[in-house]
Amino acid sequence: MAPAATMTSRTILDAPENRFPLNLDIEIPRIRNLFHAATSNQWNPSLDIDWPALDISPYSEKQLYAARMYWSRRAWGEYGAISESPALQIRFCKENCAPDMRLFFAIRTQEESRHAEVCFRMAELLGGYIEQPDLSEFQGAVATHGVRKMALDPDVPLEGVIAALVCAAEEIAFDVFRHLIDITPNPVAAQVLKSIMRDEVRHCAFGWAFMNSRIPHLSKTQLGAVEDAVITMIEKVELNGYHSAWLSPEGPAARAEIEVDRLTWEAGLGATVEELEKPVFIASVQRVRRQMQESWGISLPMFRHHKIDGEF
Repeated sequence: MAPAATMTSRTILDAPENRFPLNLDIEIPRIRNLFHAATSNQWNPSLDIDWPALDISPYSEKQLYAARMYWSRRAWGEYGAISESPALQIRFCKENCAPDMRLFFAIRTQEESRHAEVCFRMAELLGGYIEQPDLSEFQGAVATHGVRKMALDPDVPLEGVIAALVCAAEEIAFDVFRHLIDITPNPVAAQVLKSIMRDEVRHCAFGWAFMNSRIPHLSKTQLGAVEDAVITMIEKVELNGYHSAWLSPEGPAARAEIEVDRLTWEAGLGATVEELEKPVFIASVQRVRRQMQESWGISLPMFRHHKIDGEF
């Protein structure tokens, strides 16, 4: 006798009574508007940043090396993000989501590519892009390549992927970018950050528009899978230092990254430090928790980290 099939979130979603009608998402003007805004607001990393204004003469050799490492690390993060969008596009196509949604991820790939390009160029002009990071101590959190795997995993509902990646991780990244812009005096570094954040605004808006259209149609079990995906993203990725080096596990590589951030911040070239970013990070997680509770009825637990006093 054949073994009984294992009931997973994928089989639950595939049950006829739980399949989304093909036209469910077609009339979400917010997503259509975001797609058209993305196509009409393209920018060129080579031409639309005032690169000639970047004067490196005021900075020490130590500061320049740290800034090169910082912007190279930002590029490394974007490489993983570039791979996310095609994976998500495959998933959106497989699940028969509306054309606006599928096309949005084609544009998102272009946006992540130019984010990588602009970070690479910044590192080059500061003295040279640095090829290889030391990932040994926080391998599990460094790359959103894990999101690519999650996106292609049929046992993880699409709603869980979008909630975790966009409505949690990218919302935290957005708040961090806004903080960086506020504290970065170098005009070229600030222009780079603003250009990236302009795209991130659309990415976050897409996630919430998509999820707000899907949540009313999810079962209690499916909502639980979404909650689990968000908790995993915060605990295993964000709290392991993906966006913030000071949250990384203790070790030589983490200490080196923290020092790089401090030197780059002192030079005003785009980074931040633990004492400034900590309240931003805490407030961001609290905002995400509040918004998911109010919009979706999902209750995220309180989180802990040894560098943050108490639960948050």
